Amino acid sequence: MRFNILGSLEGWCGERRLRLGSPTQERVLVTLLLEPGRMVPMSRLIAAAWEDEPPQTASHQIRKCVAALRTHIPDGAGLIVTDGAGYRAVLGEHQLDLYEFTERSRQARQAVAAGRPEEAVGHLRSCLELWRGPVMAGAGGSVISGASAALEERHMAVAEQYFELQLELGQSAELVGPLRELVTAHPLRETLRGRLMLALYRAGRQAEALEEFGRVRDLLVEELGIDPGAELTRLYEAILRDSPEVAARVPQSVADRAALLVPVPYATQTSGTEPAPCTLPYDLPDFTGRDEELARLVTVGCAPATGGTRIVGVDGMGGSGKTALAVHAAHLLAPEYPDGQLFVDLRGFSPGEKAQEPGAVLHSLLHTLGIPDDRIPDDLERRTTFWRTVSAQRKLLLLLDNAADAAQVRPLLPASEDCLAIVTSRVRMLDLDGSEWLSLGLLSPGDSTTLLTRMLGVERTAAEPRAVDRLARLCGGLPLALRITTARLRNRPRWTVQYLVDRLADETRRLRELSAGERSVEATLRLSYQAMDEDQRAAFRLLGLHPGSAIDVPSAAALLGTDGHDAEDLLECLLDAHLLEQHEAGLYGFHDLVRTYALSVREVEDDEEAAVERLVAYYIQSTDRACEILFPGRNRYGEAPAGHNPALPRLDDGEQALRWFDREYEALLAVVAQAGTQGLHRPAALLARNLLFYLDLRGRYEEFRIVGRIGVAACRQLNDDGLLGISLCNLAVAHWWLGDFQDGITTAQEGLELSRGSDPRSEAICLDVLGLLHGSLGNFEQARAYLDQGIALHRELGLSRMEAQALVNLATVQIWTGHHADGARNAARATELNRRLGERNNEIHSLTFLALAHLGSGEDERARACLAQALELCDESRKPANVAVVLAHWARVCQRLGDLRSAAEHAERALDLVSAEGTALRQATVSNVVGLVHLRSGAPERAMELHGQAHELASRHGYRIEIAHALHGMAEAAQALDDDKTADRHHTEARALYDAMGVTEAGRRL
Repeated sequence: MRFNILGSLEGWCGERRLRLGSPTQERVLVTLLLEPGRMVPMSRLIAAAWEDEPPQTASHQIRKCVAALRTHIPDGAGLIVTDGAGYRAVLGEHQLDLYEFTERSRQARQAVAAGRPEEAVGHLRSCLELWRGPVMAGAGGSVISGASAALEERHMAVAEQYFELQLELGQSAELVGPLRELVTAHPLRETLRGRLMLALYRAGRQAEALEEFGRVRDLLVEELGIDPGAELTRLYEAILRDSPEVAARVPQSVADRAALLVPVPYATQTSGTEPAPCTLPYDLPDFTGRDEELARLVTVGCAPATGGTRIVGVDGMGGSGKTALAVHAAHLLAPEYPDGQLFVDLRGFSPGEKAQEPGAVLHSLLHTLGIPDDRIPDDLERRTTFWRTVSAQRKLLLLLDNAADAAQVRPLLPASEDCLAIVTSRVRMLDLDGSEWLSLGLLSPGDSTTLLTRMLGVERTAAEPRAVDRLARLCGGLPLALRITTARLRNRPRWTVQYLVDRLADETRRLRELSAGERSVEATLRLSYQAMDEDQRAAFRLLGLHPGSAIDVPSAAALLGTDGHDAEDLLECLLDAHLLEQHEAGLYGFHDLVRTYALSVREVEDDEEAAVERLVAYYIQSTDRACEILFPGRNRYGEAPAGHNPALPRLDDGEQALRWFDREYEALLAVVAQAGTQGLHRPAALLARNLLFYLDLRGRYEEFRIVGRIGVAACRQLNDDGLLGISLCNLAVAHWWLGDFQDGITTAQEGLELSRGSDPRSEAICLDVLGLLHGSLGNFEQARAYLDQGIALHRELGLSRMEAQALVNLATVQIWTGHHADGARNAARATELNRRLGERNNEIHSLTFLALAHLGSGEDERARACLAQALELCDESRKPANVAVVLAHWARVCQRLGDLRSAAEHAERALDLVSAEGTALRQATVSNVVGLVHLRSGAPERAMELHGQAHELASRHGYRIEIAHALHGMAEAAQALDDDKTADRHHTEARALYDAMGVTEAGRRL
C-alpha cells in the first residue's frame, strides 16, 4: 500500500484505490502519516478530527476509526499499531511520498556538500514533482494545517535551492516561467523573487528584472508596511549597475559548491601545497535515518562564528549509532573546515582498553597537523597551551569519539571560534560548559526496516516482508543489533530472515544471537554496566525485575528498598548512562535488550525475593488507595504485608487513580503472577482482588479470569476460608461475564460451602453470584431464592454496596419474568444506594433496569428520564459493554417517543461499541434490542440479521432469556417478511422456552 499526502490523501494497492468511510477517518489517517514511525497521542488525533469541539465519545470514536482503517487498508493491522496511549503508522520507505520527499532532500544535501550540483538538481526536481499542494488540499483543520504549513516551508526551501542550483549551473530563460508561477503563489517570499530577478537578468531581460523589484517593494509596503530586505536590495542594485557579481557563473571548487547548501561566512585556504589532513573513518554508504539530529549538526557546523569554539555532543546508549552519525555529519561538513578534519577514538568505553590520556591525544593531534616531535612540549599544561595556539590559526573539525568524561575532553578542545568539536559519549557531559548535546534515541520502525533493506538488498527483504518487520522489532531500533543481524544473514545465505527471527524469539538466548565477529550487543552493554559504581550496578540488576514498561520513582524505591530521593538519583544516573530510557517526565523504562542484559548479570547478594516482596507490598497499598478513590463503597479485606511502608503515588482524584491503573495494569498483571509463583500467597490474593475491580471497570474480562484464577490458587494455600470464598466468587463472576455459566455455578457453590458459618460477607456475595448465574440460565426460581437470601444478609451486615448490586440482579430477574412493579421497586432502591455511595458505574446499571421496568409498565416518559440520567453518567472507557446496553435501550425509547433520527443514531452506536468492546452476553443483548428497533422502523431484513446473531451468541453459552428474545424477534421479523412458516416455527420455539422459564406475557413483550 502506498500513500500520497502531499496535496491530498490518496492511497492504492496495485490498481485498487483506497476508499475511506468518513472525513474523520481521513483526518486520523493523515495525522498518523504526517508523523510516520512516531506515536501520535490520542489527544492529538482527537484535536485533528474535531479541533475545539470534540464529542464526549471522542476517544472511542478514534478507536473505531482506527479499527475501520485497519479493515479498509490492506495489511492495516500492521500499518497502524497501538503504541502506549496512542497509535503509530509503520511504513516502509516506498510506502509514503513524505518519506521519499525527505530522502530526496537528504540526498540533495549530500550531493551539494560533495560538489555534485547536477546530481542534487535531480534529487530536488524529484522532490518538487511529488508536491501537489497543501495536505488534504487545505481542508484538514487547524492541526493538520499546522503540520501542512511546516511541510510547505520545506517545499519552498527545496524550490529555492533547486532554482539557485539551476542558476549556478547556467540556466536562466527556461526558469522564468516556473519561477513566475511560484512567485504568484507566494508573492511575499523575497528569496524566490530574487531568483526570478536573477533568471530574468541572465536571460537578457534586465528591465523586467528591475520591474519585479518594484512590484515586490510596493506589495511589501502595502501588505506589511516594510521595505524589501537588504539582500534583495543589494541584488536590485547589482542588476541596475550590471555588476559582474550577478553574471552567470559555474562553481569551480568543492568548497564553492558546498556553499550552495549552507552559506559559508568565509573560506580559509590551506597553506602550502600539502593537502589538509583528514583522519575521518569511512562514511557508511547505507547510513539511514537521524534526519533531525543530522540537520542540527550540519546547522551548527555551518553557522557563523559566535566568539567561541562550537562544541556539539552526541550521547546515547551503546550501539545506538553515535559514531556513525558523527562521522556522516563530519563528511558533509568537511568543505567548511578546509584546514583539517581530525578523528580521535578516546576509548572511554572500549573493551579491554584504557581510556586515552589527554596528553597522548594532544601529541597525536599536533603530529597530524605537521608539528615535529621536537616542537611538541612534554607536560600536559604546556602541550594544551601549544595545541590551542596551533588550532587558533586553523579552521578544524575535531571529532572526539567514545569519550569517557568531561575531564578527558576539555584539554582537547580547540580555542578558535572557527573550529568545530563533535564529541560522542555514552554519558551526557553536563559539566562541559558551552556544549550543545543531542541525545540519540532508537531508530524508528520505518528507519529500522529501511536500514535492513539497504543492507540485505531489496530482493531478499521483499521476499519476507513480515519477517523483516519482526526482525526490526526484535532489534528494538538499535543500529548495532540491526547491523549484526544483517551481517549474520549475509554470511549465511541459506538462512531465511524468518529463521533468524525464530532464533531471536527466545529471549534467553537473544543476546548471544546478537553477535558477529568482534561486535556484540552484550559486550557493548557490559562496558556501560562496568563503568558504573557498585550501587548503580546493583540498582540496575534489581530494576530489571520490574515487569512494567514504565517505572516510576515510588515503585523503583520499593523495589530497591530505599527512599524516593535516592531512588530518583539512581534512576537518573542510569538514564545518564543510557541504560534506561525516559519517554515522559518521572517515568523510566528499559530497552528490551537492556532488560535482558540486566537479568543476565544477576548476583546472589541481590536478594531478589525480598525485592519482589517489597514491590508486591507497594502495589497492594497503591491499589488499595486507587480503589478507595474509584470504588468508594467497596469493602476492604485484609491488610498489606507488615513491615513495608513505601511512599505511594500521588492519587488525588478518580482521574489520577484511573490513569495510574491504566499505566500500571500490565505490570500489575505480571506482579500478581510473580507473587503467586514465588509463594507470596496472601499478597497475591489481596493484590488480585484489587486488580479485579479495575479490570471489571475497563471490561477486560479475559484478564479478569486469569487474575481470578491466580487469586484462587493463592488462597488454596492459605488457611483462610473467607478470602478463598471471596476469590472463588470473583472467579465465578469472570465465568459469568465470559458465558461459562456452569463453571461459574460450580465455583460459586464451592465458595458458598466454604463461607457458610465462617464468613458471612463471603457467604452473601456467593449467594448473589449464584443468583446471577442461575438467572442467566433461566432458572428464575432458584435465582430469586439465592438473591433474596443474599440481600437479607448484605442488609444485616450493613454492606450497602453489595446490597445494591444484589438488588439490581433481583430486579433483572423480576423484569425478565414480567413482574415490572417489583423490579422497579428494587431497581429504585439500588439506585438510591448507589447514588449515596458515589458508585457511578453501578448507578448506571440500576438506572438502566429501572428504565426497563418502567418500559414494561408502559411508562415511557419515566423510562426516558431514567435512561437520560444513565447517559449523563456514561463514559465509554468504563464498562463499555454496559454503556452499549444503555444506548440500545435509549434508541428504543426514542423510537417509541417518535424521535426516529436519535433512535437510529444511538442504535448503530450501541452496535459499534459492543462489537468492539463487549462480551458475547452483552453482544446478544444489544443485538436483540437493536433488532427490535429495526423491526419497528420497517427494516425486517436487518432485524432478522441482528436477532439471528443474538440467537447464535446466546445459544453458544446457554443464555436462555436472550435465546428466547432472539426467537421471538426472528418470528416477528419473518412475519413482516411474509414468511409465515418460519414465523410459526420461531414463535413455537420461543413460547416453549418462555413457558419453561416461567416468563409471563408481560415479560415476553420486552
